[in-house]
Amino acid sequence: MWFEIFFRGILIGLAASIPLGPIGILCIQRTLSKNQKSGFISGLGAATTDTLFAMIAFFSLSVVMSFIESNMTWIKIVGGICIIAVGANIFFSNPVVQIRRNRAGKSNPWQDYVSVILFTITNPAYILVFVALFAAFGISNDSLGEVSGMSMIVGIFAGCSLWWFALTTTVNLLRKKFRPRHLLWMNRISGALIMLLGGVAILSTILNFHLNEFLH
Repeated sequence: MWFEIFFRGILIGLAASIPLGPIGILCIQRTLSKNQKSGFISGLGAATTDTLFAMIAFFSLSVVMSFIESNMTWIKIVGGICIIAVGANIFFSNPVVQIRRNRAGKSNPWQDYVSVILFTITNPAYILVFVALFAAFGISNDSLGEVSGMSMIVGIFAGCSLWWFALTTTVNLLRKKFRPRHLLWMNRISGALIMLLGGVAILSTILNFHLNEFLH
């Protein structure tokens, strides 16, 4: 029984992680500019936050959900600003400097991990993704209980981590084909995409807010 629930958790973790958003672009960029370890550890930061969101969704932490729902507009705007800031940092960064820092052993895994946690935690709306996935997989807190629920949560973290390992390993295999000039363009493109996604998030939130105000 617990293994089946654990396996479902793995599938949910994979389903939640596979869509390539700003985090996926960031992990690919770090894998190419630094190394596979940096990209994977960044992915673990996302997996940690996703697991936290899954716990909130599964155990129906009403206090947290209520706070998020009442402040969703501002949370999304702050999250969009953070996304734009990360994108701008990548856009203007010099890949040659990153390569030299990595060769000198100055790459900080904890910084990679924590930065992605802070990045992803500004998008608590992702909790709704897990609510939908739990419904799709026929999972509820009432039917499983806390022990089986924790097995599923561990499975979600394993599924998320598996995806980030597979993605960064695949990208790392292609890493040697990239030259500094290619990495510079990769930084420009990925940074611009991340900033665009952040801008879209802010604009859609503001438009939706004004639309709701108009309708009411």
